[in-house]
Amino acid sequence: MSPSPVATADALPRVGISLGDVSGIGPEVTALALAKPAVRRALVPVVFGDGPTLDGFPLFRRFPRVSLSDLGRTTGPAVVEVTRLAEKHRVPGKPTREGGKAQYAYVRAAIDAMRAGTVDALCTAPVSKEEISRAGIPFMGHTEVLADAFGVDVLMMMDGPRVRIALATNHVPISALPKLLTVEKLVAQLQLLSRSLQPVVGRKPRIAVLGLNPHAGEGGMLGREEVEVIGPAIRAARSKRVDAHGPIPADGLFARPDEVGAKYDVVLAMYHDQGLIPAKALDFERTVNVTLGLPVPRTSPDHGTAYAIAGTGTASCVPMMEALLKAARLSTGPGPGARPGGAPGPRRPPSGR
Repeated sequence: MSPSPVATADALPRVGISLGDVSGIGPEVTALALAKPAVRRALVPVVFGDGPTLDGFPLFRRFPRVSLSDLGRTTGPAVVEVTRLAEKHRVPGKPTREGGKAQYAYVRAAIDAMRAGTVDALCTAPVSKEEISRAGIPFMGHTEVLADAFGVDVLMMMDGPRVRIALATNHVPISALPKLLTVEKLVAQLQLLSRSLQPVVGRKPRIAVLGLNPHAGEGGMLGREEVEVIGPAIRAARSKRVDAHGPIPADGLFARPDEVGAKYDVVLAMYHDQGLIPAKALDFERTVNVTLGLPVPRTSPDHGTAYAIAGTGTASCVPMMEALLKAARLSTGPGPGARPGGAPGPRRPPSGR
């Protein structure tokens, strides 16, 4: 008898996986990652995706197909077949509007499972914001959709082996930053960051807060945000027992990346590229996108759909593997490597695992 494709032990967390754009590398890196022994030993996968696409991978043909409503009554790996796309809408490297609708549908189905408590964590394969938007669906990113779905404030954090970097703002134009950064918002984010990471690091985390302007504004000469917003927010957060430090110039902090992780547990960047560039430069393959503040952990690999190499067999599955393993670790409750926030994982109905 051939071995089970993945571990099915009752103690393992059940990780939902939204397949992403089937014309991108999501399906292939998901299949490759789930075939790794380390992943099989760590979690039980539930894939939300396209039936015909998944049929193209021997691993997924061995997974039982279940409906979303019956997911709580299953015990092992499963596929929730959300779509059955025509062949022209699932060609590697050639995205379509129908594919755009489909990749959004996989995320929504996974959210339904999160609400029902039939998955312990979510790992999202790459989607295309452009293709989802072309399909007529307003979409700024997974982080924003999940925050809206659960009605909570969240933080995007790039969790790498050398440094963690959270983002005060996500997918917004640079021109909008001065209005989006407020004292109240930054204080709330610093509290969320501190609360979420305390169970992980075993104490109150030390947070480095970056400035917005060059040289952190040079005392107001190069911009007033540090003087009027970021500095006051740090002081207010410290009065609430948050161990925050700054504002710190980004170029100075990341000039010695090995010292960042030794001195601080996490960095709060003011905007997307300020945080993502050093995160990807320091360790692209092993850095995982983690959404803090959700009732169920969510992770994703730190890359996009990679249409140019989709279907060529050259895509690395290491980022997806790291994202899956991180999702499994974060779903296990308080303790080393536990879910940020330390909340226990959702429990499925008695008829489940």
